Amino acid sequence: MQKRDLLRSRFLIMNYTEAFKHLRKDPIMKILIEKLGSQIDLYDRNDDDLARAFSNLIIEQQISFKAAITIKKRFFNLINGLSNKEILNLDNNKIQSVGISFRKVGYIKNIIQYFESSNFDFRKASDKEIEDELIQIKGIGKWTIEMFMIFILFRLNVFSKGDVALINSIKSNYNIIDLSNDQLNNLISKWSPHNTIASLILWKSIENRVFYDKD
Repeated sequence: MQKRDLLRSRFLIMNYTEAFKHLRKDPIMKILIEKLGSQIDLYDRNDDDLARAFSNLIIEQQISFKAAITIKKRFFNLINGLSNKEILNLDNNKIQSVGISFRKVGYIKNIIQYFESSNFDFRKASDKEIEDELIQIKGIGKWTIEMFMIFILFRLNVFSKGDVALINSIKSNYNIIDLSNDQLNNLISKWSPHNTIASLILWKSIENRVFYDKD
């Protein structure tokens, strides 16, 4: 195991342990952790190339998890070995041919162009500074920024209110038909400062169709 991977592994174990200890105070989350805690992976979308990582997040916008996996593989095969400038010079129709909409092709090129010219230090910036920086780029909304902070920057207290899968998972696990903003804020406050790990558990619940059963 490379030194970087070893450090990440230690970081992961430490933060999972702390997060699980805190989240188990919620009896529903406690059961979900017992069922799914060993299956979550904060690093499954890790990529040190921030432009490519963001491109993959753009692909994921508003499509199913399975469809995103297929399209991301095709996109990787298309751009593998190319520099950012070479990707920018690719014909839009060629990128679109792997299953990416014309609109998203434009967004991907926007973000690659941004990383070609920006010196912004994402690792040191606050969540608010990151959002203020990225929201200016066409095609980049709050959800994409939140996914970037979770899966690329490994920020540990992020919850995306706009993520449909997360909301549906909460409704199913907490038996809430009409989830109010106050109810959601109460859960987010309860899970803080470990909302990222709570989100991973909730995503895994909806993905595997494994839910809290009070019986």
